[in-house]
Amino acid sequence: MNLFADIVELTKRKTWMVLWGFFGLGVVFWGGFQWALAVTNTETFCISCHEMKDNVFKEYRETIHYSNRTGVRATCPDCHVPREWQHMAIRKIQASNELWHKLLGTVDTPEKFEGKRLELARHVWKAMKDTDSRECRNCHNFNTMDFTRQGMRAFDFHERGFSQNKTCIDCHKGIAHALPRGMTKADDTSHMQ
Repeated sequence: MNLFADIVELTKRKTWMVLWGFFGLGVVFWGGFQWALAVTNTETFCISCHEMKDNVFKEYRETIHYSNRTGVRATCPDCHVPREWQHMAIRKIQASNELWHKLLGTVDTPEKFEGKRLELARHVWKAMKDTDSRECRNCHNFNTMDFTRQGMRAFDFHERGFSQNKTCIDCHKGIAHALPRGMTKADDTSHMQ
């Protein structure tokens, strides 16, 4: 009978050791995952490859999102990565496709980049349209905008845009990057009807 009790006690101890081991591994994995999300969610990381640094980052540095009267700067992740954890994780998984194209050299020269610019822009525009320009709302909140302090043209466009259920990207393509050559009328939805 003593042998049976000893086996049960040993089994309980080993079970707890295994459970604590899995818990510890889970903490390490979760911490590593969170660290990777944080590191890859910086402008420094975004421009660490020359494709971004030498193309779109140069353009962005000439826009109001980079330098403005208020001193507030929108960085790459502010516009291209959702803040909510579940949406951010999905975007990071989608971004693994960009690593594949980095290895393939798909846009590793300015000429290749320009050749793909319209396709790449359409992907971003579609994603922003699908999410009702969620990333724009990281900084811009329609509910707190004081339209009376905007110019008459902006006030009119915003009022009509909202009444037509437009979202930021419908009218603000090219706000942070050059518009691609070859855009069609369907690409240019900034005109108000």
